[in-house]
Amino acid sequence: MLERGEAGKDIVLPLNRPQAFRSLMDTFAALQNRLADADSQFLDCNGFRVHYKRAGTGPTLILLLHGSFLSLRSWRRVMEPLAEQATVVAFDRPVFGLTSRPLPRDGGGARYSAEAQSDLVAALIGQLGFERAILIGNSTGGTVALLTALRHPATVQGLVLVGAMIYSGYATSEVPGPMLAVMKAARPVFSRLMKFMIATLYDKALRKFWFRQERFSDEELAAYRADFMIGPWDQAFFELFLTTRHLGLESRLPTLAVPVLVVTGAYDRAVKPEESRRLAADIPQATLEVIPDCGHLPQEESPEAFIAAVRAFLHRAAIPGLD
Repeated sequence: MLERGEAGKDIVLPLNRPQAFRSLMDTFAALQNRLADADSQFLDCNGFRVHYKRAGTGPTLILLLHGSFLSLRSWRRVMEPLAEQATVVAFDRPVFGLTSRPLPRDGGGARYSAEAQSDLVAALIGQLGFERAILIGNSTGGTVALLTALRHPATVQGLVLVGAMIYSGYATSEVPGPMLAVMKAARPVFSRLMKFMIATLYDKALRKFWFRQERFSDEELAAYRADFMIGPWDQAFFELFLTTRHLGLESRLPTLAVPVLVVTGAYDRAVKPEESRRLAADIPQATLEVIPDCGHLPQEESPEAFIAAVRAFLHRAAIPGLD
């Protein structure tokens, strides 16, 4: 069986037998080690081997959660500036980047639901040596950040929700029960179909995250594609898709009791600015920052404005431990 390796190269993964799946996981671990950067770090957490990068030494932790089809690369322009005030950690969320992709059939007990991802975030905070963190989440990373604050409030000091999917997309999608049963029973067929669709539409979809697409180079796009399409990425993404359900976050927003900053690009096409305005209005005492001349990824397209907005929010929030 062929899967995508580094820089578009094919690697041979084993066939569907128990011992072969153990070999598959060993193969992916070898990929992790080979593709890792000099500053890459790994830790085992909730059934995943999590890839992360760390900057700064402050007593407060800022944890960065990227959006779908991206990787921790999405924070490369803002990590060091934010690390002037705190310890900053960006990690590859499950299914993306160099974090492992366990599958149910390999005995690894893959856990890709939004709830499981929020549990992973809470556990990760502890394993990094902290009791609490400020979570900055973009797109579906914002969904998981918000859910973490709702499910594990003791671990979250503050939230920055950047084009967060709360009222649409990932947070509200759900496959009807009968169709879900069919898709589970025919996993290989549907995962191959999804693989074809994603591979075909990937470049166009990522470019739409940017307002001014000329700012997004072909080299950066290729790097993101290489980050995502490694190992059994199609099977793992399909497992994540099968767990997608309506999270009902809207009704729980008034219970948030931490400082919250909602950020939107003025020309966000993935999560309309109107949704972010609604989110800021629905969360008690949340503030809204609209960043002009950018789309769904302000941390990439307008990093200076993004950093200024986050720093101003942290100053207003007066979170202990921040310089």
